[in-house]
Amino acid sequence: MPRPTLFQNPLAFWAGSLLVTLGVFSHLPMFMMGQHTHWQMVGMPMTLEMWVGMALIPLGLVLAWWGLLPPPRSGAAGAGHALFHVADGVPLNSAHWKLVTVLIVTLAIDVMKPATLGFVMPGMGAEYQIPHTQASLLALVALTGTTVGSIAWGRIADRVGRRAAILLSALMFIGTAICGAMPTFEWNLAMCFLMGASAGGLLPITFTLMAETVPARHRGWLLVALGGIGTSAGYLIAAGAAAVLEPMFSWRILWLLGLPTGAIIIFLNRFIPESPRFLAAMGRHVEAARLLHRFAGQRQGLEPDDAQHPGPTVIDEAHPVGSLRDLLRGPHARITLALLTCGLGWGLVNFGFMLWLPTNLKLLGIDPAAASQLLARAAILALPGVLPVILLYQRWSSFKALVLFIVATALALFGFAALAFLDLRDATLTSAVTAALLVSVSGVIAMLVPYAAEIYPVHLRGSGSGAVAGASKFGGILGAVLAWLGFFDHFLLSALLLAIPLLVSAFILWRSGVETRGIGLEDIQDAMTRT
Repeated sequence: MPRPTLFQNPLAFWAGSLLVTLGVFSHLPMFMMGQHTHWQMVGMPMTLEMWVGMALIPLGLVLAWWGLLPPPRSGAAGAGHALFHVADGVPLNSAHWKLVTVLIVTLAIDVMKPATLGFVMPGMGAEYQIPHTQASLLALVALTGTTVGSIAWGRIADRVGRRAAILLSALMFIGTAICGAMPTFEWNLAMCFLMGASAGGLLPITFTLMAETVPARHRGWLLVALGGIGTSAGYLIAAGAAAVLEPMFSWRILWLLGLPTGAIIIFLNRFIPESPRFLAAMGRHVEAARLLHRFAGQRQGLEPDDAQHPGPTVIDEAHPVGSLRDLLRGPHARITLALLTCGLGWGLVNFGFMLWLPTNLKLLGIDPAAASQLLARAAILALPGVLPVILLYQRWSSFKALVLFIVATALALFGFAALAFLDLRDATLTSAVTAALLVSVSGVIAMLVPYAAEIYPVHLRGSGSGAVAGASKFGGILGAVLAWLGFFDHFLLSALLLAIPLLVSAFILWRSGVETRGIGLEDIQDAMTRT
């Protein structure tokens, strides 16, 4: 049986990757010229090499895209072929663990991008001599790009595959590293929009690839582990890079890290398989079966599709798609309201409050350098907090665990409000509250997406998951607008007000949530109708 094709045109992909990399390297001489002014480049003119590099990057992306395009459909799904699924009872093996490890690395790099914004803005504001409200436009533009990217990358993943979407996003990570060499704030805004667009859909793509590849009985806790560990690790990388590298190379180095981090994903490409279900839906049944046999290990883990194990749908076939209106009526209405409110609150906290945390820590008497070190220590303390999230979701209750971490996030915000109100300037106490916020925020997003994917019926599952993810991004955009209006300058007030939507969502979900742990999807829907 032939091996699945890694690239349809390897020469085109690697040539495109080389052009993107050269385009970034052409900006580095300009960056190095700033070493005599502590890497400040404001007022410097764009060089010819930089303009040439900016032309090479989109050319390289187009060429790489061509190299990633799949072959034409080889036949309708199921036409003369037996489709297969990974049986629920197949144990996890080395192939699964390799995939999990690579996707954690991928998600951590993805999370690092928006997390870096909070560490970039103080130094950027100082170099360009702009007020905090104007600097907040950077976050607004980045999150708008993320929202646009979420829609675009979802379609890309459905058209050319999950693997191709991940690799193309990584190349855009590399290309947008030129943010670190932009001499004007306006150029940073433009590049940051593209940076957000590159990262917009990587999170749901990694979750999709995981869900379509691992055995069903391990899917829940692995998705939670992927989200929790990847999110915490991403923030740790951002905080650590800010603490170690920013004092030596200024805030610009945090943007330039897009080159090596994106390259890591490219170099790991052989460990990123295509989704077997996507391959089967594209009519590439031999490749799909090959991948499924690899993940099944030595056991006979493949069975023909049947009524209990339906095969993948044909991608180009029109299917009824539910709308937001359908989600807000019937048995799903209250849960949808809870999840949308939670997503909105989470976006406000993660992309609003936390982005401005390095700046606001100065109000507690902590200078910027010490703030970066404090946040790095807090991220280290928060990383083991992923384990309780996994255990609680897998062994206790899916929706109760989600409620617990939503409430914990609100309590951490109350903790910051107390520090500001009492004017407590204790680094140890501040580190503990920060770690608690990182743990709780990471736990919420790690469970929110898997729960949304489980709770809706087939015809509403895509709409439901997309709406919840969209709510979190809209919360981020709203947080950026509030930052531009100066909302987060009021540290105590912002902490108190942001806790309200979280507590509301926790209350509704506690009253209306349905258990999904270890329960079949059809049984979940039966429980929903009885609630």
